[in-house]
Amino acid sequence: MSADAVQDDYYHDLSYREDTEPIRTRQGVELYCESTGEGIAITTLNNFFFTAPFWRDYTDELAKHYRIVSYDLCNHGHSTRLEQEPTWEEHAADLAGLLDALEIDSTYLLASSASTQLARDVALAYPDRVRGLVLAGPVIGPQMRRHRMLQRAWLRTLNSHDIPVLFSHMYPEFVSTQMIEEYGVPGFLGLRESFLAMSTPEELNNGLTLAQQGDASSALLTRIQAPTLIALGDDDILLGPTAGHELAALFPNGRCAIMPKAGHVPFLDDPLGFQELVRKFIDETEEHV
Repeated sequence: MSADAVQDDYYHDLSYREDTEPIRTRQGVELYCESTGEGIAITTLNNFFFTAPFWRDYTDELAKHYRIVSYDLCNHGHSTRLEQEPTWEEHAADLAGLLDALEIDSTYLLASSASTQLARDVALAYPDRVRGLVLAGPVIGPQMRRHRMLQRAWLRTLNSHDIPVLFSHMYPEFVSTQMIEEYGVPGFLGLRESFLAMSTPEELNNGLTLAQQGDASSALLTRIQAPTLIALGDDDILLGPTAGHELAALFPNGRCAIMPKAGHVPFLDDPLGFQELVRKFIDETEEHV
């Protein structure tokens, strides 16, 4: 693959839609939100590294069958900035308020990495609002201590250097071996460009700090009744396939699907395969409603 083709593959249209009105979720908070498609809702949850526009390339096929809702967390992207960083509980309340404003009774939650903790907390606090969970590269459960050690290392790198150095630190930990080999330097530079465009050092600092907070107990997962899909790359160095299946077994209605040669963010490696996996999970879940 040529360098230009690789850069095109990594290119993300991160522009915001100017005709989108912010949605008020609680006192003093308005969230940027995009809604595409019709039918059963799937709401994407950002992991402090992504913004709402980033999801377009990874939900375009799903939007042909469902309603895709993507929004920026409070204090990130184009949403309201508060002096005090929101807690997990406030982020969960924002999502409930967003669903109210959009007149969505219940939704599937699509989360990645750190945002899988938010998905967990929403499912516990607002169980009637969650039809199901899709957790890609989850950082909850028995492996949470290890994940938080990595997050602290990323935070030290950010505060000692800058975002480009942080990206260089994180890149081989969240991208698959195959992607690194196949896309080489052009892929690294292309994804770094998107990474740098989505967050400020302050936003990443606040997000990585919050990611280390909250209840780490695996017992919480046993209380989640919503059908849950663990979507895991078999080259995810943060969570291996065996641990992924053990994690899924903690959920009363959980399952684990392994994506071959994918890394910590498996939809980066195979956007179409990931969306087909999500569609199959939702269709099977809805058959039993």
